[in-house]
Amino acid sequence: MNVSAHPPESATDAPAAPPVPQVRVVQPLRLGDPVRWLRAGWRDLAAARGIAVFYGICFWFMAVVLGAVFRNLPEYTMSFVSGCFLVGPFLAMGLYEVSRRREQGLPQDLGASLTCWDKHLGSMAMLVLVMLLLELLWGRASLVVFAVFFNTGMPSTAGVLAAVFNLQNWQFIAVYTMVGGVFAGLVFSTCVVSIPMILDRDTDAITAGIASIEVVAARTGPMLVWGALILGLVLGAMLLPWALGLLVVGPWLGHASWHAYRGSFTWEAPAPAVPA
Repeated sequence: MNVSAHPPESATDAPAAPPVPQVRVVQPLRLGDPVRWLRAGWRDLAAARGIAVFYGICFWFMAVVLGAVFRNLPEYTMSFVSGCFLVGPFLAMGLYEVSRRREQGLPQDLGASLTCWDKHLGSMAMLVLVMLLLELLWGRASLVVFAVFFNTGMPSTAGVLAAVFNLQNWQFIAVYTMVGGVFAGLVFSTCVVSIPMILDRDTDAITAGIASIEVVAARTGPMLVWGALILGLVLGAMLLPWALGLLVVGPWLGHASWHAYRGSFTWEAPAPAVPA
């Protein structure tokens, strides 16, 4: 009597079911949470001061060069801003990596923060492309507003602030602020948590951008406070001589933005389907 050489397949030999993808859940946020993110970001900065100095110098150098271009070659200002839109997200991701590693108890490493984007290059490239398109549209809209509403002639480089804020140009100021606010809101909504999500979950740029817009729409109050804090800290840093405040504020906001992402979402297994 022949006996099969292969025993009957047991339940343990069955192929394992593929893991069920987790779903993101927007967390409740309070108006004071952005201050908590800043505190957590400051702790990250203090824990990796050397890395923070490197990134702070990068942000400061970009601001100094931008100011020099605006004063001496204003026609190239928008081109340089476009370059900042290319470089900035990759610098920010490096800071998110520092915070992520500290959160997981991993050793800090400047090299790891500089190369963390290489596994997410496709998603980052798509997100940067979206940001560039928004920036180009913003620049075009600004030119149209200047052409239609500016009443005292196009300002020279030396007197641009005095000319722009001349009371004769109040309509220009109102429309320019409104248009700028719309585009700034689009950029902020698309990017506020999308880059740390790409780093953390390796999502594609579209999913990350939609998730970022989702949290801004669902938690508008705290996110408006967060945007106001970012704007206030950046403007305050740039008002210091030679914009030296960016040496600290740049990396500080980078670390805090990681905590803004971590505070905005949790990732949970989907609820089991209820049988009919």
